Amino acid sequence: MAGIDDKSGIPMETHYEQAGNETGRRGSRMHSVSLNNNIAARIQNPLAGIPRATLMQNVEDFAAEVQLAEYIPLLKRGALVAQDPPAFESIDELDQPEREALRNEVLHKWRQPRSLYLTIILCSVGAAVQGWDQAGSNGANLSWPTAFGVPDTGTAQAPRNGWIVGVVNAGPYIACAFIGCWMSDPLNNYFGRRGTIFVSAIFCLLSVIGSACTQSWPQLFVTRLLLGIGMGCKASTVPIYAAENCPAAIRGALVMSWQMWTAFGIFLGFSANLAVINAGAITWRLQLGSAFIPAVPLVIGIYFCPESPRWYIKKGRYLDAFKSLRRLRNTPLQAARDLYYIHAQLVEEAEIIGQGNYATRFIELFTIPRVRRATLAAWVVMLAQQMCGINIMAFYSSTIFVDAKATNLQALLATWGFGLVNFVFAWPAIWTIDTYGRRTLLLFTFPNMAWTLLTAGFCFYIPSSSSASLGLIAFFIFLFAAFYSPGEGPVPFTYSAEVFPLSHREVGMSWAVATCLFWAAVLSITFPRILQVFGPTGAFGFYAGLNVCALVMIFLWVPETKQRTLEELDYIFAVPTRTHMRYQVFTVLPWWFKRWVLLRKGAKCPELYQFDSAVAEDVKKGVKSEKSS
Repeated sequence: MAGIDDKSGIPMETHYEQAGNETGRRGSRMHSVSLNNNIAARIQNPLAGIPRATLMQNVEDFAAEVQLAEYIPLLKRGALVAQDPPAFESIDELDQPEREALRNEVLHKWRQPRSLYLTIILCSVGAAVQGWDQAGSNGANLSWPTAFGVPDTGTAQAPRNGWIVGVVNAGPYIACAFIGCWMSDPLNNYFGRRGTIFVSAIFCLLSVIGSACTQSWPQLFVTRLLLGIGMGCKASTVPIYAAENCPAAIRGALVMSWQMWTAFGIFLGFSANLAVINAGAITWRLQLGSAFIPAVPLVIGIYFCPESPRWYIKKGRYLDAFKSLRRLRNTPLQAARDLYYIHAQLVEEAEIIGQGNYATRFIELFTIPRVRRATLAAWVVMLAQQMCGINIMAFYSSTIFVDAKATNLQALLATWGFGLVNFVFAWPAIWTIDTYGRRTLLLFTFPNMAWTLLTAGFCFYIPSSSSASLGLIAFFIFLFAAFYSPGEGPVPFTYSAEVFPLSHREVGMSWAVATCLFWAAVLSITFPRILQVFGPTGAFGFYAGLNVCALVMIFLWVPETKQRTLEELDYIFAVPTRTHMRYQVFTVLPWWFKRWVLLRKGAKCPELYQFDSAVAEDVKKGVKSEKSS
């Protein structure tokens, strides 16, 4: 009989479905949570409840099927740990070094093998390429329009030329949204994560050199389109590659390095813009072409990294997956545990998702309930990145500061300061993204971005003759960047890379990145004209309002994902959207009002997600041990 949880007000219908064939490789469980309609918001370990003897037989059958028979004793120990992770101390089969390694996952979670950090470093280089590509066009906007006879200020043709400048700047994002992102799925399918990153790096290397050699704005537009193909493939693949290689406890911190090092690439690009400011007529060519520098180590270094073990599993190459996991984990036991756990969850995924071609997988982003909820959440966080207004700074900050009556040098210096703030304030997210969570960071930073952007817009009313005018405008833009960098900066790509099931991860990430970069293209095309018509104050006020809209969307439609394995997220996104919205509006919102407006310290907010029975108890023990450490 359906009931209501007295604390949260959420229906407690036990909407379960049979686990399928009770014999064979999966073994037997009484019930399993529906991965399409998890009304009770239960998070279930796919191995929980399987009798020990059955689990051991399942492991033997699995090892024989995938040619891992020589590792059966290790896989059995790994399966026992995976079945109830916090209870590993009670498993007699483990030796002391293995127990110590498992303790260190909680006590010293940053103690990881070199191969994992090498992978993250190369992913970070890939992100720096992305950022430098954006920054080069920012500085070049001050001179290439004049060099190609399409100045966007001071002439009767300025409105028309403004659209041309916008379209050329939008070129990479147009190609990303319509070509590059969607190429990533077939490229990943045939060449793997590393191969796709290599192909994208080649595009990013050659296209920027070509842009420095162009002789007309149409030629520049074409090279920017080619750059966009590489950027789209890379942005759709690198966060997935990082997410699939990282342990759950530090996945957010390591995957968010995409945004942090994108910010670093933007900063380096702004630094390069300043370094060549006195190069004369070729200044803008050097500013665009300098982005080839970080692409070189990416092309060379990517094949020194291990391939994603989840990609190998998807291809049925379990031995290669195990070898890859051994490079990415501290001990063979941890590699065996993760291998079997991933396999067990993918078996459950396959029951509701099955197999399909590229077109089928794309359609299923909107038809399979579990996948559809991930699609909605990823769409919201990616769209919000453009709604917040950060890219009006990343693309046009030099132009904005010139509108504030700064000289070209002052504009580039202020833009350099913006890039520095953007990078420096991304660092706190390494610690906060897995502690406070993705959702919490977004809900904290969006209101602050709204008021800082609005205040910066009002500062344009200060007479330009006053020395306070440019200083205050720059100050509030820097403050805006300081709030953006630890929140909406790292979250979208981290979040989108983790929310989709393995079967739909490439096409799902393609959808998310295409959403982000399509609206980046729209922003790039429209902002010069918005600036001309609305003025700086109106333009900033418009984007401040969009921040508020994005805040509401995040509050209603973006579930928390911190410190869940990629497989556990199946249960998070099996919770119906209406259940999640009802919880936020009728449970979280009243609690927030009591706690932070009425200042009632005793106010408690019931949890939405609940672990299954015994697993919940062990998780509590694990949390207590982590706090005591």
